[in-house]
Amino acid sequence: QVQLVESGGGLVQTGGSLRLSCAASGRIRTINAMTWYRQPPGKQRELVAAITSGDATNYADSVKGRFTISRDGAKNTVYLQMDSLKPEDTAVYYCNTAGTYWSPYRGDRGFDSWGQGTQVTVSS
Repeated sequence: QVQLVESGGGLVQTGGSLRLSCAASGRIRTINAMTWYRQPPGKQRELVAAITSGDATNYADSVKGRFTISRDGAKNTVYLQMDSLKPEDTAVYYCNTAGTYWSPYRGDRGFDSWGQGTQVTVSS
């Protein structure tokens, strides 16, 4: 179907920066939106940032002014630039993308795929 591969996580000190990337592959016809979620230790998954095919963006209040989401339509890739990182940003970050793909057996179909997650750890 459609697979997402995430990268860019790691360990960084408070105030540092990381850039996450998520590349989608498969028989993609359209992508409606690409979204970053995160799941802190012991907590539920939460929305971080989202971007549509028209480049409209949405951010969680906790990351506004610090994180920037962007996309490369030609590469079916979404990025999350994270600056001024805080310990509370520590989480597993997941990429999600939704759109349509073409199947030779089923025709045009919708998809909603998740990446495997990448760990971001911000030390005090």
